Amino acid sequence: MTTIDRRQFTIGAAAAGIGLTAFGTGASAQAFPSQDFHFICAFPAGSGADVIVRYFAEKMRPILGRNIIVENRAGALGNIAAEYMVRSKPDGYTIFIHGGSAVAANAHLFKNPSFDPKKAIQIVSAVNKQATMLIVDPKSPYKTVSELTAAMKIKGDKATYATSNPIAKVMGEMYKQIAGVQAIEVNYKTAPDSLNDMASGALDYGMVDNVFALSQQREGRVRILAVSTGQRLKANADLPTMDEAGVKGMDLTSWWATMVPAATPRPIVEQLNKWFNQVEAHEDMTKFMAQFGADPWVAGPDEMQAFFIKQVDAWGDYVKLAKIEPQG
Repeated sequence: MTTIDRRQFTIGAAAAGIGLTAFGTGASAQAFPSQDFHFICAFPAGSGADVIVRYFAEKMRPILGRNIIVENRAGALGNIAAEYMVRSKPDGYTIFIHGGSAVAANAHLFKNPSFDPKKAIQIVSAVNKQATMLIVDPKSPYKTVSELTAAMKIKGDKATYATSNPIAKVMGEMYKQIAGVQAIEVNYKTAPDSLNDMASGALDYGMVDNVFALSQQREGRVRILAVSTGQRLKANADLPTMDEAGVKGMDLTSWWATMVPAATPRPIVEQLNKWFNQVEAHEDMTKFMAQFGADPWVAGPDEMQAFFIKQVDAWGDYVKLAKIEPQG
């Protein structure tokens, strides 16, 4: 069941007693769903992303009345999984659950992307909204963003900060430009790699993902000063936004979505949206997402597709702002 390139995980058996909706016309109409589903995850089994995808698989199984196979196709910042979904049969049975913001970013993070996301992908439903977070060491004297900014202006280009992903790099550049800070970025392969340098004082602050920041704050290893979203999320209601903290105009929101190939018939997209939104609207989802510092997001396919297209365009500007060199 497990290979080097692929891990499949079947959740449950086909459930009985669910009504099947017919799509199409005339004698060629086919019942949907009439076969098992494949949920695609862009990270390895056991990762935080994998936990989210498998949660959806568990919750969707009784609704769909079919087996759900979770496939882990990691690599290339999610492009391997995205390309697999884009090239799959557009019948609604292969669904990519991943960061829509990450897919939008990848359109500009690679020199020769294999597909145009605006033309190749249809967003089925939103999943969540989440923030990138500004952190300092818990022993740091900085309790607020204002205190940090004042100190960094004095240090000038002797100040340093950590990043480990594209949106963190963008947040770092926005902070510097808006606040007038000249700190030098230190890019790490993963956020945990920066902890020792932050604890030693070699780093002044860091821009990190919400899951890492919250887990480390619970362990007493970091202090979160602010979040990147334009408005406070319910899951992080006690944390100020960068805008509230004086870095006016910052609004960077990471978001997840469910995606299918663009050619997927509209009735199937709409039905899938209803089913996913049914899961999203349940109070269990709010509790589940809260542990990741995220808020569930219920939206229709038209709203999400329009938002996605704007995000793809916006990331072109973000990549230039952060001076990110596209990969070959």
